[in-house]
Amino acid sequence: MERQLLSGTYLEGYTASPATARMSHHGGAMCKVAVTGGQDVLAKSGAMVAYDGFLQYEPVSQTLRRTLGEWASGERTPLLRWFGDGTLYLADFGADVLNLQLDDESLSVNGSHLLALDASLGCTVEKVKGPALLAGTGLYNVTVSGSGWVSVTSRGVPVVLDCAEAETYVDPDALVAWTTGLEIRTRRTLKVGSLIGRGSGEAMQLGFTGAGFVVVQPSEDTSDRLRLRG
Repeated sequence: MERQLLSGTYLEGYTASPATARMSHHGGAMCKVAVTGGQDVLAKSGAMVAYDGFLQYEPVSQTLRRTLGEWASGERTPLLRWFGDGTLYLADFGADVLNLQLDDESLSVNGSHLLALDASLGCTVEKVKGPALLAGTGLYNVTVSGSGWVSVTSRGVPVVLDCAEAETYVDPDALVAWTTGLEIRTRRTLKVGSLIGRGSGEAMQLGFTGAGFVVVQPSEDTSDRLRLRG
C-alpha cells in the first residue's frame, strides 16, 4: 500500500524529468545540468544537492584558481569542476534560478549570484569601474564570456530587460548581472534628503543602453555592498 502511494499522483511534479537543455529548471529554485563526457561544468562550491549517473568533481585548475584569486577567500576555491555522464542538481539556499544561453556574449555577474557555467566559457574576475560601482555588488564582478550556458541566482523571480529597445533604469541594489559593453550612466531623480529612512534606489538609478540585457531581482538587499566576493 505504501509503495502504491509513492508511485501515484502524490509525487506528480516532483519526480525527475528528462533534461531538455544543457541547463534547465527543476522547479524555480533548482538548476538541472545535463553533464556528458567532454562537456564539464563549473559549479559554485557547496551548490550540489543531488546527482545521478556517474559524476565526479575536483577543484578548478591552478591556472583558473589564480585567475579567480580576488574572488577566493584564503585557499578556498569558489568553483568545482564536475565531469562524467549524468544529471547534476544545483541550488543555493532556495534562491530562484535563471539559466541563460550566451551566444558569443559577455556577462558581468555579481559573484555571489553565480551558480554554474559551462567550463568552455571564459571566466575572469574584474574590478567594477565607472557608474556600476554604485551597484550593491562589491568591488569585483565575475565576467563570463563566450558561447554556452550560465546559471545565476536571484532573491525572488528575476526579470530580464532588453536594453536595445530603450534605455533601462535599474535600482543599483537590485542588479544581478548585465551584458558587458552596455553604456552605463547614473540618474538622480530626487534629493537624497527627501528619502531619509528609505532605500537609495528611488533617489539614484543606473541607466543601461545598447545591445544587451540586464538581470534584476525583486530585492534590494545591500548586504554585499561593502564586502568582496567570497
